[in-house]
Amino acid sequence: MHTQMKTASNTAANPAPDSAIDSVIDSAFSERRLVGAVVMVARHGQPVYQRAAGFADRETGQAMQHDTLFRLASVSKPIISTAAMVLVGQGKLALDDDIARWLPEFQPLLADGAAASISVRQLLSHTAGLGYRFFEADEHGPYALAGVSDGMDHSGLTLTENLRRIASVPLRYAPGSAWGYSLATDVLGALIERVCQLPLAQATALLVTSPLGMHDTGFHVTERARLATPYVNDTPQPRRMQETEVVPAFEDTVGIRYHPARAFDPQAFPSGGAGMIGSAGDFMRLLEILRSGGGTLLQAALTDAMGSVQRGADILPDTPGVGFGLGFSVLHDPHAAASPESPGTWRWGGAYGHSWFVDRARGLSVVAFTNTLYEGMSGRFVNDLRDAVYQQLTTAQLTEQAA
Repeated sequence: MHTQMKTASNTAANPAPDSAIDSVIDSAFSERRLVGAVVMVARHGQPVYQRAAGFADRETGQAMQHDTLFRLASVSKPIISTAAMVLVGQGKLALDDDIARWLPEFQPLLADGAAASISVRQLLSHTAGLGYRFFEADEHGPYALAGVSDGMDHSGLTLTENLRRIASVPLRYAPGSAWGYSLATDVLGALIERVCQLPLAQATALLVTSPLGMHDTGFHVTERARLATPYVNDTPQPRRMQETEVVPAFEDTVGIRYHPARAFDPQAFPSGGAGMIGSAGDFMRLLEILRSGGGTLLQAALTDAMGSVQRGADILPDTPGVGFGLGFSVLHDPHAAASPESPGTWRWGGAYGHSWFVDRARGLSVVAFTNTLYEGMSGRFVNDLRDAVYQQLTTAQLTEQAA
């Protein structure tokens, strides 16, 4: 892959793209599928592509910058999962410990009223039997009736109260027996608080963000001017997100409740699964330390465990060839997934419009943060960018071999 460091924002398509990656980005803007994006690619620890394109705020003409801040949504999950793994490495947690040791008040029951135990591993792998409110069909689902927050609304709840409400709803299945994307990482955040005896923001800074120099990453924003404005895909172009809006992410679901102003409220409860704010560069630091084996942050055996498909999480719904590790998905069958990625590739995204992946076999880390949902999380842009990265990589390898 050729080394290319773009430093200027690009608000329109380039007539002669410099690379396959540029072509994908330019097409997304010319077809008005994205408003703004920051894309970074590193290989074997070296930055090989970086571009900020489009608008952080279209209406004011504010250009996207490399250090623009984004509402991370589920990109929060790998950060909080890493914090938990650091505690495992320090011997303060064990993956198969029953979380009741630290959260005795969190005791959700099975549907038949029987007691159940949940382990740290099951929270990390989303096999704990929990769910998400936004997956329910309507406002009469059990999480909706319990008043559970998914972590992106401005609910006014505390983390303690939200956990109480989650625990009041029966588990969807026996922990460890199946996989279901869920509020497990919010529960994990409460567990980290209890183990560290610190608020989650301070604990996360102590365990992960400060050691890695992720100074832009936290649970609320003080530099408002740096935060990207969110947009929702629409025709003929994405529309600015309203302050209180529900946008379904999947068919036949009630949808995600968004309150973008939550990012400015230091009193909003710290949602470990969806509540963080950060920059693409910060998140690349995290991916690179994990890809390279954990450095001084985490033992190599624990980073390997994060990238290993867990029991009960070997098959994800509607995602052939993909399972789940401890904090993110893991590709185990590229052919079934119709993907050029190597077996073992890590991946996940965020509802505000983000995607990322790490292909350890090829030395690749890729971050794509956008301010356009859901194109930047699960739209055409995601696979197009993936394919362009591998196209560029293959071309570079062939050129090197020919030379």
